[in-house]
Amino acid sequence: MTVPVALLLLGTLAAVLAPRLLARADWTEREPVVALWVWQCVVAGVLLCCALSMTLSAAAAWQAVRGHVFAPAPHAVVDAYALRAAGGWAATVAVALALGGLWTAAMLAREIFRSGSGRRQRRAELLVRSPLLPGEEPGGDRLVVLEGERPDAWWLPGAAPRLVITTAALRRLKGRQLDAVLAHEMGHARWRHDWLLHCSGALASGFPQVPVFAAFRDEMHRLVELAADDVASRRFGRLTIALALVELNEDRGVFGPCPTTTQAHLPQRVHRLLTPPRRLTAGRRLRLTAAAALVPVVPLLVTFVPALRALG
Repeated sequence: MTVPVALLLLGTLAAVLAPRLLARADWTEREPVVALWVWQCVVAGVLLCCALSMTLSAAAAWQAVRGHVFAPAPHAVVDAYALRAAGGWAATVAVALALGGLWTAAMLAREIFRSGSGRRQRRAELLVRSPLLPGEEPGGDRLVVLEGERPDAWWLPGAAPRLVITTAALRRLKGRQLDAVLAHEMGHARWRHDWLLHCSGALASGFPQVPVFAAFRDEMHRLVELAADDVASRRFGRLTIALALVELNEDRGVFGPCPTTTQAHLPQRVHRLLTPPRRLTAGRRLRLTAAAALVPVVPLLVTFVPALRALG
């Protein structure tokens, strides 16, 4: 019965150490795409540890569950896990982890419902501000121009995604700055950053006392913007997207001594674009990607080690 305990300890260790190691790493801003992948692997590894520990604890607590989990396995494999020697705490652990899983699913469903509701409301407001012309089909245009005194541009995801930009932004953005802003927003859409934000927000709101999930949410909000900046800068240059960000946000007090919370990272983004950090070598990026992919594999290895030894 040591495997479920080992999985819980492994998940706890990953949840505690990974955010600290990533916070100290000097390469996350240099390689935001790799950092996004590492964060996803870490959180997947933590969740996988909990799911596997729940399954084995339930198998130890209840014969019916054990029969389904180990149905095709030989008796030697079942004996290798020493499930029958588990105490009464196995049922408690299994129920607690199952409730945590149900709560996670409920938080994700709530996040998706809120997002869909907000998206429908924004689309309705967009239709009021930009009504359809005779013969125009809903969702037919991917670019919508709104009359507005505030320079702004945003991507509205959904079944028929749209890029919305105000006339003030069109007046302010010069040369290829408009193309750079469009490339930035399309980078968000291409890599489905909205789903990353939904999942991280659901975990953070469902488990506010778990630091790894709060750090996951905060880093997702920061890293997706850096990744989209890099997408735009590769096509139109770092100076172009940096000037476009300044033009869109200079009237919002973002670059003052007390920037707003939602835009607190914008000065750092502009500074990063104007003084680009040196990228990691292709070899190191590959090693980081491979090492991150091993994080969710480790719980699987821990789970199957007794079975492999029994069959060996």
